[in-house]
Amino acid sequence: MAKLIFEDTDEEIDLPDGSPISEPCEQAGVPFACTEGVCGTCVIEVTEGMENLSEFNEAEADFLGDLDYERLACQCKIKHGTVKIKF
Repeated sequence: MAKLIFEDTDEEIDLPDGSPISEPCEQAGVPFACTEGVCGTCVIEVTEGMENLSEFNEAEADFLGDLDYERLACQCKIKHGTVKIKF
């Protein structure tokens, strides 16, 4: 079981390993539009546990440029462990 923590609200969500994070992010208030990784509406900042998320994909590389601490919530899956984000 993995854990997603929203730094803005201190809310913690338990998710099965390998789950997409889009639905819990949307429920927590992260805005979404296209859900395909092209609009960038759902950009989140990963403050802890980047290594516990799926690898960056082409949509994220095209939109974000520098692949450091930002991700597109619509494109991420939580592999395991704990990930802390802010939006």
